[in-house]
Amino acid sequence: MGHLVGKDVYRKLGKKIDGLTVRAPWNDTFYQILKHLYTEEEAEIVAKMPYGMATLEQIQKTTKSDPVRLQNVLETLAERGLVMDIWLMGGYRYMVSPLVIGIFEFTMMRTRGELHFKEWGELFHQYLSDKDTFYRSNFAHGEKTSALRTLPWEDAIDDQGYVEVLDYEKASAIIDRYDKFAIGICSCRHEKLHAGVKKCDVPLETCSTFGQGGVWMVEHGFGKLVAKEEMLENLARSKELGLVICTDNIKDQPAFFCHCCGCCCNILLGISKFGYPNTVVTSTFIADCSAEKCAECGDCAEACPIHAIEIPEEGTPIIDTSICIGCGVCGLQCTTGAMRLIKREQRVLHPEDTMERVILQCLERGTLQNQMFTDPGRLDHKFMRGVVGGFLKLPPVKKALMSDALRSRFLGMMKKGR
Repeated sequence: MGHLVGKDVYRKLGKKIDGLTVRAPWNDTFYQILKHLYTEEEAEIVAKMPYGMATLEQIQKTTKSDPVRLQNVLETLAERGLVMDIWLMGGYRYMVSPLVIGIFEFTMMRTRGELHFKEWGELFHQYLSDKDTFYRSNFAHGEKTSALRTLPWEDAIDDQGYVEVLDYEKASAIIDRYDKFAIGICSCRHEKLHAGVKKCDVPLETCSTFGQGGVWMVEHGFGKLVAKEEMLENLARSKELGLVICTDNIKDQPAFFCHCCGCCCNILLGISKFGYPNTVVTSTFIADCSAEKCAECGDCAEACPIHAIEIPEEGTPIIDTSICIGCGVCGLQCTTGAMRLIKREQRVLHPEDTMERVILQCLERGTLQNQMFTDPGRLDHKFMRGVVGGFLKLPPVKKALMSDALRSRFLGMMKKGR
């Protein structure tokens, strides 16, 4: 009976995490992940926490926990990245970490406490390798908003067309905006290493965070503080290695870089292995090959991290434009200058800030009502989550709100309402 009660606590925790920005469908592997990472007490508290940011007092009200004990539990969870603690308006706000970006990354980036990387790596690998679980739940219904977007390598952009590259698409310009930096372990490569499937020799310590986000990472043991020079060296090394640079899918002050290889990165494998092209949002560029300059060497196809380039028996490379993410890795390897990045004909929309991204992610994944009515203990919030959630799940409603015509107005109203 105790086993059943314990599993029920984790089932409630799983439901809470599944209701955040990224869906986390339940199966036995997910249950094992939660059981490895949370005690039953922690699971019960997190399951009762509000969906959004909340003060200690607000969480105490919903969980009915002793305040001193609750604060100790929240601090312990935050140290492991299972809850995020954010200093805001003179006090800490706590928020349940989603599966991605959150539980997975912070667990595999930890440097403190009891570390069971082999067990964690194997479990995460099993869960994230199931096409019909994680990827299908998040990307199989036309979802276009991912947590990450691709940055183009500037040296791969065609300069013949005098294309303007905006600052939010320049890795160097993003770094220049900050004066604090942290580098930590790449969670994907770390997971693959301990699952016994890492095949590349790309270093583990590449994950980059900037500004206050970098300070938070260092304070919680997820990275080490570095100077700007080391951050730029890290970027230059990734360029030499032909890695894809992905960043926060927002325009205003993106705060991290992922340095992704095609063999380990879960978001790139979502495209190349599992067939979901929207696991990462493309840059505003796309690969293009000049037949006049092409030597037909095949280097670009070998370099492409998502296998979007095919070399025919005769002629220039064939680019699968339906999946090309516009990273420019192919152009970096092209010695003749034939393969370059050009502007996409179709406009790529990136959220202005984190709030916009969260709203759009949740709208697409059917969880926006949780961000609107955050208190799980209030009957009126529970009722409104059901009513509004049902309305927002209607395909015509969702399609209209995500359309170019209504998207900006909808986001404006949501941000005012919050």
